[in-house]
Amino acid sequence: MKNSIIIIAVLLMAAWNTKGQDLTAFFQQTDQVLKSHVNNGLVDYKGIKQDANFNQLIKQIATTDFEQLDAATQQAFLVNAYNFLVINEVLRRNVTSSVRQKSDFFDAKSNVVGGKKMSLNTLEKKYLLKAFGDPRFHFVLVCGAKGCPPITNFAYTPDQLDQQLDQQTRIAMNNPYFMRVDPIAEKVKLSEIFSWYPADFGGNKKAIVQYINSYREKAIPADFSIEYYTYDWSLNTQQTSVGLSSPIGNNSSRYVVSAAIPKGTTETKLFNNLYTERTRSSSDGDFTRRANFLTSWLSFLYGVSNTFNAGFDLRYRRVSVTDGNTSPLNVLTNNADSRRHGVTSIGPKIRWAPVKEWSNFSVQSAIWFPIGDDLQGNESQPFIDWDGAAWVTQVFNDFPIGSNFTLFTEIDLWIEDIGSSSDGDLNRVSTPATVIVSYFPNPKTTFYALTNFSPFWQSDFDYFAQAGVGAKYQVTSRFELEALYTGFTNKFLRDTNGRASTFNIGVRISG
Repeated sequence: MKNSIIIIAVLLMAAWNTKGQDLTAFFQQTDQVLKSHVNNGLVDYKGIKQDANFNQLIKQIATTDFEQLDAATQQAFLVNAYNFLVINEVLRRNVTSSVRQKSDFFDAKSNVVGGKKMSLNTLEKKYLLKAFGDPRFHFVLVCGAKGCPPITNFAYTPDQLDQQLDQQTRIAMNNPYFMRVDPIAEKVKLSEIFSWYPADFGGNKKAIVQYINSYREKAIPADFSIEYYTYDWSLNTQQTSVGLSSPIGNNSSRYVVSAAIPKGTTETKLFNNLYTERTRSSSDGDFTRRANFLTSWLSFLYGVSNTFNAGFDLRYRRVSVTDGNTSPLNVLTNNADSRRHGVTSIGPKIRWAPVKEWSNFSVQSAIWFPIGDDLQGNESQPFIDWDGAAWVTQVFNDFPIGSNFTLFTEIDLWIEDIGSSSDGDLNRVSTPATVIVSYFPNPKTTFYALTNFSPFWQSDFDYFAQAGVGAKYQVTSRFELEALYTGFTNKFLRDTNGRASTFNIGVRISG
């Protein structure tokens, strides 16, 4: 009798547990939310945020004991859970243009699934890829980026899961955007998914191609070379904003100058600025003198944390004074009436993003110490730099304007030639302000217009102003080229009927 009671109790508990784990309503509600807020692989983040059903599903994901489910139900549940938790993280962390805005987006243990706190990476790699060993998951798990296989507007369900996994994998393998075959060059460009997870697809080129061909309508020849195109991390959003003013479009995947670089990464810049001026005795006379200043500025930053970077600046300069009819490139030769060159300053630099919610706002500060003697010049040598140290603090901010434009602002405080006034040091103070409007015709290209005004706060007030146009090109995800031209004026040039301009070429490498 006692054994019978125990058996009945166990059966009742099992029946209760099965009822408690009935996820029919979960899959139906998930399907409804996706149909309401997903179109052509893009998410209506603003709409889904306001959907009470979505918020209820996030709560259900947190409490459902998925490890007690049968294999098919568990897989379908976790795939839907992953895709919804990515959306929830975008909304919760106010991601505006790319999940890469948050360096720990996939690693932070900020998600709850079945009562367990875990990261998105843990959910994907431990509970799906490792537990079930099915590479087709790569084509249904959506990381919130346009480079992912597109999110579907239907839920994955236990009874149809195998067919759905097959269908989405087949779609991806035959999608010319996802699988870029060039028969003339005899090569295929693959998504970086295949380079990140090669073991899941066989571990070598031959096996990867065989896996792809098992789903393709037209097989890729075995002798084609394989390359990987750069992943598009721009947010998979329908509207121009996640909240009220968040950008998408070509500026969503751009490099943001005003942001701190992520922890553990590096940024190296080499910016070459050639300033050239000509002066004359009258406004309609011939130019009698040309002065050229070429500054090569090497800058390095390391991400100590996601909000604090440290590094250094080094300046190399070449100066030449020649006849007014010579070329600005004369500064690169030895043919000058007066010339000089050398490393003139070096010093530490930091960048700090003080407000976590303002990812495009930062403060940068550097101190440059002079290298060399008589840098300010004497009777036989021209000015090349200040003899005293300089302290420069810059405040950056960046405002997206729609999908393809941004407004960048910078306000600085410069204190140059720091030292004792009795020794002739100037302690010159200036507060430059810069405004840049940028246009992004495509994700790799930037055109911009720049204006700058720099007043010098001294007894004899002085200033300089410049305006110009520039362009940047993202050669690879880690390598960028920049060119800029500006027209330049100041009080000295006005007094000497002079003209001046700058020619700039820059290189940025991230790692």
